[in-house]
Amino acid sequence: MKVEGSQEDGGPTGTDSGDGSITDCGSIVSSANGELCGTSGPAPSANGGENCGSVSRLLSAVERQLQAGREKGDPTERRLTVTLEDAELWRKFQQITNEMIVTKSGRRMFPVLKVSVAGLDPSAMYSFLLDFIPTAACRWKYVNGEWVAAGKAEGRSQGGVYIHPDSPNFGAHWMKAAVTFNKVKLTNKVNGGGQIMLNSLHKYEPQLHIVRVGSSHRMVCNTSFTETQFIAVTAYQNEEITALKIKYNPFAKAFLDAKDRGRIRGLVALLASFSTHPQQRGSHAAGQSQPDMWSQLAEWSHPLFLKKNPIG
Repeated sequence: MKVEGSQEDGGPTGTDSGDGSITDCGSIVSSANGELCGTSGPAPSANGGENCGSVSRLLSAVERQLQAGREKGDPTERRLTVTLEDAELWRKFQQITNEMIVTKSGRRMFPVLKVSVAGLDPSAMYSFLLDFIPTAACRWKYVNGEWVAAGKAEGRSQGGVYIHPDSPNFGAHWMKAAVTFNKVKLTNKVNGGGQIMLNSLHKYEPQLHIVRVGSSHRMVCNTSFTETQFIAVTAYQNEEITALKIKYNPFAKAFLDAKDRGRIRGLVALLASFSTHPQQRGSHAAGQSQPDMWSQLAEWSHPLFLKKNPIG
């Protein structure tokens, strides 16, 4: 099966292993724009045998952790591959056009972008960066159950670049386990405090950059995966997307609209009040007429409403 990841600068692509999309970055080397700063710290001081023993135990633990990464290493970077984790889940969303919420305060992505990397130099230092590139020069709108083009796109927003918090780090560190971008937040607010600013109703594709840092900074890989494309929205448009988010996201209750949550809490409080004070059933509550109150209660109690808006 053809790889669904894409590689900039005409780089080679690899093959799909069956459990995820793989991009073979090969020996791509180009100068990175901008400067990335590494980190340095003071050398540990040896104040007696106790401190030396603590340092030795710490170094031994780090060594064990990095060994798994070293086994996937390639000092030449010629066998560098990037594999999309949870590719099948991403494809479920792709089939019906994925949507991601953008808010002023920032909303995290689901599915979460995770990649596995092999073929880095285990002893070299790298930074992992993520940005979001528009996939079309148009806006989109949801009409009659499908997304259609709806005019010219807005100017590309200065969304910024997300730097993985583990950056910079050894190649062995990046290769020992999947690299997860679970702290990325999407916003529609300019200067969103380090968050990624996107235009609503525009389609984007996350793009991963791997930069080797040190005496000479250079880009070793640019890659992206078509499965991860999505349209930025302020509220979900397709009910099927909402259903998938609720089904697979462990924090699904967060997707319930705040207004509906308030109405459901009101229903629970109302029912509790009636069970405690039955005489209130004949009175007017909170300025509502009795017929209006009971018609709203009937609506809230309808099985279809409760199925769509589970209590809790």
